[in-house]
Order: sequence, then structure tokens, then C-alpha cells
Amino acid sequence: MPAPQVIPYGEVTLNITAEVMSHPRDLSKVLATRYGVSRATSANVLRRLETEGWVSRSGPSTHPVFTPGYKRSRTFSRPLPGLEEDKVWEDDVAPYLLLTSNVRNIVHHGFTEMVNNAIDHSEGKQVLVHVLQDQSKVELLVSDDGIGIFRKISEAMQLPDVRLAMFELAKGKLTTDPSKHSGEGVFFTSRMFDDFGIHANGLYFSHEDQAPRDWLLDAAARPGTAVHMRIAVNSARTSREVFEQYMNAPEDYGFNKTVVPMKLAQLGSDQLLSRSQAKRLIARFDRFRTVMLDFSGVPEIGQAFADEIFRVYARQHPNVELVPYHMTEQVERMWRRALRSDVAS
Repeated sequence: MPAPQVIPYGEVTLNITAEVMSHPRDLSKVLATRYGVSRATSANVLRRLETEGWVSRSGPSTHPVFTPGYKRSRTFSRPLPGLEEDKVWEDDVAPYLLLTSNVRNIVHHGFTEMVNNAIDHSEGKQVLVHVLQDQSKVELLVSDDGIGIFRKISEAMQLPDVRLAMFELAKGKLTTDPSKHSGEGVFFTSRMFDDFGIHANGLYFSHEDQAPRDWLLDAAARPGTAVHMRIAVNSARTSREVFEQYMNAPEDYGFNKTVVPMKLAQLGSDQLLSRSQAKRLIARFDRFRTVMLDFSGVPEIGQAFADEIFRVYARQHPNVELVPYHMTEQVERMWRRALRSDVAS
């Protein structure tokens, strides 16, 4: 018996939106020719695609016209040398999505920022992009085959542990190439999306809009850096309100406020106890006017650690406002003790 004719359905859905837009009147024939199957097999696959929302059908049954459905998908790879992120967005992503203007602006911002990071920083050769939109969300994956973002940062800043790279990245205003970047891309992008994750160098960083704190987890080793972003298609969030949230006043258009997840400064089970830990933590705080110190997930801190931040550093940098919050009783006690020591001295 001849082998059954099969079209790899998952493979078809990866780029079905582009296929529909390129072949609205002969899609069945194109799929049949590409996969070496009968027109009947191709027609069955198209009916499934229609049922699941990937395509819409109009016109007579004998000569249907297909258009993209509410589910959209686009997957492709590009060589990084000479790549221009805006051109990739305009040619390979934007035409295939159907989004409200505010969500489209956020997706545009996140996509171009992450592709640009891959171009300028990854030292890789290829970037893989996957975009998926359905009735509830739009997701993006930007993955390169380079050195890995956490290793890149830890080597540039001579950090003692690669895990501290994510803590530095979370502060904002961090770049390994200040001639080309302000260091704000990952910080703002992570706060525009509902979910934002980075997988690199055996680590996974997660920032979720509704989660109480960011997470840094051990993960399977993989080459390069993979960035995942997700936002609801009905989100009311705007890129402008995210930028304004980290500006100190309406007339101040600088990035002058940051939120620092203190949990990320802990390595494994180590507590935040020493002055050396505090000194690593406060690096680059002086680039901001207000530093919000989020102690979620930090049960206690040491006296020396608190003293170094809230007395020594605060006295040396009176123009930097340090605002701790989500403190346990013990953390608040150490904070108040450091403030009292500063007044007494």
C-alpha cells in the first residue's frame, strides 16, 4: 500500500499567514505541490486551518478566496551581519499582525529593541524570530546563536558571578556599548509586556506584570540568547505611560527612576549580609534620582549591608533618593537602624 499522504500541520501553521497573503486564490494548489499530496488532502488541511482560526474563506466553494484568520503566525531566520531591525519589522512582521495602535507600538518597540541587541551585542551569526497572535495575546520570540547576554554583561563588568548580570540588567541604564546604546532597551521593554523572559547561559530571567517580583532561575543550557515577550491583544497599556512611570516629573524626559528587585542580588541561599555585597548592588545607582528598592522575597539583611547602603552611600550621594519597600519586619528594623546611625553620627 502507498504511504498515506500527510501535510505536517505544525509546520504549515508556522507561516500560514504569509502563505495566505501571498496565495489567496490558489492556496490549496500551493500546499499540494509543496508537500507532494493530492488536492483533496490539501483541501482537508485547509478546512482544519479554517476551523481553528488560521484562515478565513469567502467566495464560491469551487473558487474560494482565503484571507488571514484571527490567528496569525510568522517564523523566519535572518543572518545578523548587516541586518536592520526596522526593515525586518516593516517587511517580515508588521504586515502579518492585526493589532490596536497601542499594542502595535509596544510590539514594534520590543521587537526592534531585542533584534537590535542581537545585532550589536550577541556576536552571533543568525537570529530566529517567531511571532504568534491569537484571540487573546501576541507573543514574540527573538533568539540568537551568540555569546549569551548574561555572560556578555558579566565579562564586561567583571562580575564575580554570571547570575549578577541579571541584577545589573534589571536596574536599567546598562550597556556594554555606550557609543551605540543608552542601556534602557531591556528595562523598558520588560515593563511594556505582560510577560518578559530571557533564557541564556543556563539561566532564565522572568518579569511578569502581575507577579510580586522578578525571578532568576537555573535553566537548561542553550547557545545564545532567547527573549520571549507576551502581551494581551486587548491591553490598554501604552509605551508612553511606561516611559512616564520612570520619569520624576512631566517636564523631566530623562530615565531617572528605577525599581531594583533585591531578590536578584542574592546568590543561591546566600543572604544579603556584607558591605561587599552592598557595594556591588549600589553600582550605578548614581545614574538615577530615585531608586526603588523592592525587598520582596528577602526575609532579612545584615547590619553591615544596610549600613553601607542607607548610611554610607546615602550620605555620599544626597541627590539619590533610596526608597525601600515590601520589607519584612527584620529588614525594616535594619533600615531604621542605619538611618538612626546616620543621624547620630
